[in-house]
Amino acid sequence: MNGHEQQLHVVLGAGPAGSTLAGELARRGHAVRLVDRSGDGPAFGGVERRAADVSTVQGALAAVEGAAVVYHCVNVAYHLQVEVMPRIQRAVLGAVEATGARLVVLDTLYPYGPTGGVPMTERTAWNAVSRKGRMRAELDAVYLDAHHAGRVRVVLGRSADFVGPGVVNSTLGGAVFPGALTGGEVLGLGDLDLPHSYTDVRDVAAGLATLGERPEADGRVWHLPTAPARTTREVHTMIAERVGAPLSVVVLDEARPFGPFDEVFMGEFEEMFYQYTESQVMDSADIQRTLGLAPIPLEQTIDDTIAWYREWLAARVTA
Repeated sequence: MNGHEQQLHVVLGAGPAGSTLAGELARRGHAVRLVDRSGDGPAFGGVERRAADVSTVQGALAAVEGAAVVYHCVNVAYHLQVEVMPRIQRAVLGAVEATGARLVVLDTLYPYGPTGGVPMTERTAWNAVSRKGRMRAELDAVYLDAHHAGRVRVVLGRSADFVGPGVVNSTLGGAVFPGALTGGEVLGLGDLDLPHSYTDVRDVAAGLATLGERPEADGRVWHLPTAPARTTREVHTMIAERVGAPLSVVVLDEARPFGPFDEVFMGEFEEMFYQYTESQVMDSADIQRTLGLAPIPLEQTIDDTIAWYREWLAARVTA
């Protein structure tokens, strides 16, 4: 027994980030529980599955029972976020305060708002202009206030847009790779010649797991390990080279329905469209230098994501 196994690490949310994180924690030798509303997903790597509704105090308490570290990776449909995410925060904060567990929160770049293309560091001001950005900033202030008041021990890990194996609902996911592999349409948003950061979901997992193992990191925001930003056009070229065919890119200069993104989603996405009309560059030097985490090179991420999508498409054909 390596000492990790006496401590239970509980991951709330079984989407791509939560599921990848649960696998990463299990590989590191931790006892892991993965919680979502259904609790019926595939068990893997010795990970315990549990069903709970963490938007309620009772559900959150049941979810985190016995945990030393809790990871909040819960997300909800875009159009429900402003209403539901604060409710989840209240329940989860109450549960970890009652149990004494440490809390690691997966966060977004939304609180910064538009930066005029200036790279984002942990010292960038929070100037959100969108409803969802202001909501995220308010949540983050509550988390940090709770930590500094001594009520809970909290650390936040911010990610850029997700990419990687298992990531479908991302602007570099289901609207890009299937089209690239089948000759169909591929989504491009805004100005394709602006650099845009993407965080490999496996780097999200490695970053959050490391924050969960390092209590000295508590009480602040960290940027999760993220490869240097490339322009969308460069990313498309990298994909085209690997699939051996040019991409049929449809460029949207405003938020309107496309592929997996329906009218409801795009209606809510409209206020975030500034992310594609100015450079969106996230700097993760702090976590790389302080905690020794190097991001996966974007070339490898694209290789692995294409391989995953080939299998995903083949499974859909045979299903």
